[in-house]
Parts: sequence; C-alpha cells; structure tokens
Amino acid sequence: MTAITIPPLHVPDAAWRMHPSKLSVVTAVTRRMVPYLVEATLIPTALFYVFLITFGLRSAIVAALAWTYTAVARRLLGGRPVPGLLVLATVGISVRTTIFLLSGNHVVYFLQPIMRTVVTAVLLAASVVIGRPLIARFADDFCPLTPDVQCRPAIVQLYRRLTYLWAGVNAITAATSLTLLLTVPVAVFVAVATVSAWAVTCTAVVLTVSDSVRTARREGLATAVAPNGWLHAYVAETS
Repeated sequence: MTAITIPPLHVPDAAWRMHPSKLSVVTAVTRRMVPYLVEATLIPTALFYVFLITFGLRSAIVAALAWTYTAVARRLLGGRPVPGLLVLATVGISVRTTIFLLSGNHVVYFLQPIMRTVVTAVLLAASVVIGRPLIARFADDFCPLTPDVQCRPAIVQLYRRLTYLWAGVNAITAATSLTLLLTVPVAVFVAVATVSAWAVTCTAVVLTVSDSVRTARREGLATAVAPNGWLHAYVAETS
C-alpha cells in the first residue's frame, strides 16, 4: 500500500476501485500473483508429473527444466522483464537438477526445496526476533508503504504478525512435504505436496490481506485498487 495524499475530489483515475472490500483486495492480489505462479510453478509441476508418469524421473526433470528456461528466454527475446519468482524458480530447478545428475538420488532432488523452505521459515522467524521482520521488505512488491507509514506502531506490529504467519506457512509446508517424501511413492508425493502447498499458501494470502486491510483502516488509511491490480493506501486531504 503506497501512502499518498489524494484530495477527495481529485481521484487519479475513474477506473480505480476506491475503499475496496477485502474480497476486492484478495482478487487484486490474485490477479497479480496467479500469472507468475502459473508460469513459474504450476506449468512446470504439471509437466513434471505428466512426464514422470509417462517416461520416468529423468525425463520429468528435463521437461520441467526446459519449460523454465523457455519461459525466461521468451521474455528476454521479447524485451520483457523476467519476474523475480521466475528467476528464483529457474535458479532453484537448475541447482536441483545439477545435484541430482551428480548424485543420481531422487530423494536429494526433492529434499533440496524442502530444506530451503525450512531455512526460509527460520530466517523469517529470526528476523522478527532481531526486530527487522522480512515481510516489510517483501511488501514493496505488492503494496509498498512510505517510510513515515512504515514506522507507525500498528504497521510495525502488522509486519511482525505477517512475518510469523509466513514463517508458519513455510514450516507447515516443509513438514508436510518431508512426511510425504518419506512415506509415499514419488508420483503421489509430487501431486499431494503441490496441492497441499497451494492450499496452505492461498489460506495465508487471505489471512494476510484481511489483516492488512483491517490494520490500514484502523490507522485511517483509505485503500484503493488501481486498474493494473496495484494496491494503494492513501491519506486523503481534509478540509
């Protein structure tokens, strides 16, 4: 949410949705996130699963890797920016594939993202303990705030709560994935782990938006959703 001063009679654009409901905010966040998630996670996961069932693990890994590189190349050749989520996915799958080819152990291939999720959970929780919640940094990607608003006690507490929430999301995802990896066949693991991770993440997104909108309104920050899906919080001028 970008804290800006907007005179009540000078709305930036008639297409903006002013004072949106929580559902409208969730919809806006979803509209921004889904294309990136589909490109960076859903499609390569679907390809991986299909090739795993049809041709085996090595072919599945190659298919997912090929899609990811193709997605990056398509954006670079078209002069479009490569989303951070896609960059992370490309680096992650490249490292996983290299280690798998060197070790030949499928458990190692699937264990790497689980351990990365564990580390993320620890870093998120630790960032709150040291007084620098990481969600404050990530918020700029969806709803940036100006420094004066970020320093408000209620906003600081919001960042702390959300950082703990996402630390919990990562911990739950890692625990679920590890349990599945050690107890079920690979094909079942890929399908169930993916669905469970999406379910936990979607629930956390709804909780994040609800808490953020509620806090913004308590702080007297009006909210708006731009046509492109960007979220804003603004301080309207009063006469």
